[in-house]
Amino acid sequence: MDLIHYLIFSPSDILFIGHHLATLFVFVTCRYLVARGAYAVLMLLILAEVTSACQNAWTLANARRIDVQFAAKVYDFLSLPFYAFYSVVRGILGPYFVYQMGVFFISGVDGGIIPKWIWVSWLCVVVTAISVSILWVTNLWVQLYKERGAKLEKKST
Repeated sequence: MDLIHYLIFSPSDILFIGHHLATLFVFVTCRYLVARGAYAVLMLLILAEVTSACQNAWTLANARRIDVQFAAKVYDFLSLPFYAFYSVVRGILGPYFVYQMGVFFISGVDGGIIPKWIWVSWLCVVVTAISVSILWVTNLWVQLYKERGAKLEKKST
């Protein structure tokens, strides 16, 4: 549904559309091409979506914080806990699970049921997605540090 929404309302958001197309590729190959790998895909989906509610509230507050004072307060209130939660889930738990997934497939425990090109493509998609997530949240931390530093400097003068 997100993909359709972005294709219609934000067709220039190539990064988000690409992310959803890559996710769709993983789901389709898991379900219809090999009919295997659901545990790995579902665990990754859970790790990705566990941050969604907070991210959605933060994103909406961020979009309106300039013109709505309540949105600015929600944004300020949510930023630090959201960044911390997102960093732990996407920066620690996600990479750890992908590492375990890679070890599983590389070891051959699956008996070669899932073709190598498929699990390698899954790992490439997931590693890329996690890397972009880490880059995104790192940028948010830098921005938060600058904003909070500017507020403290403004208060002290």
